[in-house]
Amino acid sequence: MLDWILILLVVAAVAGLLGFGRLSGAALTGAKWLAIIALVLFLLVLFGVIGLAR
Repeated sequence: MLDWILILLVVAAVAGLLGFGRLSGAALTGAKWLAIIALVLFLLVLFGVIGLAR
C-alpha cells in the first residue's frame, strides 16, 4: 500500500509540474485516502484489534 501512495505522490507532482491540475488533484486525493487507510490499519494492528499472526 505504501508503494501505491508513493506512486500517486510522484504522479501528482509530475502532473502538477506539467500543468495538469485535475489529474494532480485526483492523484493527491487518492494518495491521501490510501495514507489514511494505511494509518488506521497500522493503529488497529498496533492496539491488537486486528491480529496478523495465525
